Amino acid sequence: MILKTYKLYIGGKFPRTESGRYDILKTSRGAAVANICRGSRKDFREAVVAARSAAEKWGAASAFLRGQILYRMAEMLQGRASQFVQELELQGFTLRAASRNTEASIDRLVYYAGWADKFQQMFSSVNPVSSSHFNFSMCEPTGVVAVLAPGEGGLLGLVSCLAPVIVGGNTCTLLASQSTPLTAITFAEVLHGSDLPAGVVNILTGRRDELLEPFSTHMDVNAIVYCGSDSKERQETRFNAAGNVKRTVCRHLRDWYSPDAQSPYMIADTQEIKTTWHPIDT
Repeated sequence: MILKTYKLYIGGKFPRTESGRYDILKTSRGAAVANICRGSRKDFREAVVAARSAAEKWGAASAFLRGQILYRMAEMLQGRASQFVQELELQGFTLRAASRNTEASIDRLVYYAGWADKFQQMFSSVNPVSSSHFNFSMCEPTGVVAVLAPGEGGLLGLVSCLAPVIVGGNTCTLLASQSTPLTAITFAEVLHGSDLPAGVVNILTGRRDELLEPFSTHMDVNAIVYCGSDSKERQETRFNAAGNVKRTVCRHLRDWYSPDAQSPYMIADTQEIKTTWHPIDT
């Protein structure tokens, strides 16, 4: 039997890893399922270049457009739901758990699509000042965000971390969970067909212990979202991120179905607040 090789997703394309290394994904019974690209530091650098090249255009896109694209993702995910259920089963989920995970992922994309044109009103403000000026505080995307997806949570964990980053106008390079890499690359196929501009989302598969350091030290990454419970990894992420004062967001959620796993405040985590002054004509 010839195993399918699941590639990376960088700049709107599906390249093989430049390192030429692969890991064999196996079922709980030891049967080989697929070859998974073992992404390298160079793959990550290329993904950041792609994300940076897409940042200006995506950040300037209207809230309506971003919401429509996320809604389109949900539509396409729903159309391929049976495939995601099957792949989650191959990666250790029961049929019931895989179905629930996929349906919840569709709902979560719709949830964040709905917030696309609303979070500005929630987090922006008109500030009182003691002079003849208007003073406005508004949200702006942070820029390029690196995301370390949770090891647990399957497709839902990935979507819950990715959606709030991009709906706010950021671009993203994401390291998929080592336990569910098939789902991540199949989800990249959904992104590829959803009118999402190339480079807005880049997905790597590989080993976290190899890629945590470049993810957190890269000088052209503006923020990093770390999902996991390893205290040493969290400490390393925060320490490395200080090199260029990256915004660091650490999430430790065990239940990605809980109300705490979706919130407009997760959008705000990767937003900068810009304050402007404007004179009042008298």
